[in-house]
Amino acid sequence: MARVRSTDVERSLGRRMRGAAGLAALAGLAWVARDVPAALGGRLSGARAERAARSPQFREGTFHNRAGTRTMVTEPGRNLLRELIFGKQKRRPTAPVPLLRPTGGPEAADTADELNIVWYGHASTLIEIEGRRVLLDPIWSDRCSPSGLVGPRRLHEPPVGIDELPPLDAILISHDHYDHLDMATVRALLAGQSAPFLVPLGVGAHLDRWGVPAERIIELDWSESHHVAGLEITATAAQHFSGRGLRRDGTLWSSWVVAGARRTVFYTGDSGYFEGYAEIGAEHGPFDVTLMQIGAYDSAWPTIHMFPEEAVAAHIDLRGGLLVPVHWATFNLALHDWSEPVDRLWAEAKARDVRLAVPRPGERVVVDEPPAVDGWWQAVA
Repeated sequence: MARVRSTDVERSLGRRMRGAAGLAALAGLAWVARDVPAALGGRLSGARAERAARSPQFREGTFHNRAGTRTMVTEPGRNLLRELIFGKQKRRPTAPVPLLRPTGGPEAADTADELNIVWYGHASTLIEIEGRRVLLDPIWSDRCSPSGLVGPRRLHEPPVGIDELPPLDAILISHDHYDHLDMATVRALLAGQSAPFLVPLGVGAHLDRWGVPAERIIELDWSESHHVAGLEITATAAQHFSGRGLRRDGTLWSSWVVAGARRTVFYTGDSGYFEGYAEIGAEHGPFDVTLMQIGAYDSAWPTIHMFPEEAVAAHIDLRGGLLVPVHWATFNLALHDWSEPVDRLWAEAKARDVRLAVPRPGERVVVDEPPAVDGWWQAVA
């Protein structure tokens, strides 16, 4: 077999490895060396940087929330690393997560009032609205990480292959964290779909580095809208942060409003609870359905991710109809039990008389006739 040429580190490892296992390990290291820099994304420059600098959200070189926030809060006497390693939480399901393949949607004659939601896992969700298809924060990779070798790994497979998605009219990205913006998935969608990518300010620099043509990148600031395929899509405020490497907040984060002629959808992206939800509800609501982030919360970062009870409060602020939870079940990103987010959400929704649907990954929710909540996750938790 031909000798593998690599870095000094790889050559040192190669002297200790023999056969197929060694070559496989070297190939993996070569992959990391080649693709990790690209996965980190691009940097703002030129016209993109000039536009960012004009944003009300941008000052002193970075984007900011409207209210002061901290990504981490120190809690006296608490050791997060020790809790991560030795904590007693049940952070993974004990049985396979049940997956469904979405059946065919309504006939074309029935799409005028169509509104369905297909949750693929984590935040990756398909909105079927008035005959149009909008995909949110798609990630089909095995890990949400710049590396295929390390980082949080999926707890269930995608219910469908990315090449099995229907033709899309728009792809929305809420922010540039790895569990919402994935290079391999973007490249697959670039090759297999023709839809534009709608992203917050600055995120286009990542797409540009990954080969997405300029005509397929639409960058929006908060309160800016874009019309595509008869839909009005608006970037709205969120309370979060951004960053794919050491530099933080070089790109904006957002929530999204997707409005057709008759139906409206709100998606939180990642966000803490804040007064902006009531403002969005007053300006763009009421919403037929809200897609609410419920997982990956902790008291150590209370202002940038919502607790499940806050997701219900935000849904009410938004004047939402049906609540569908997202951002749970697929990746292990916090210290709570795997099923805790949806258990708490279900209890709070019942207490506040909020309509709720909790689909299995791949299950189509017809918003006007949602399935009853059946606690399916409890059998695998």
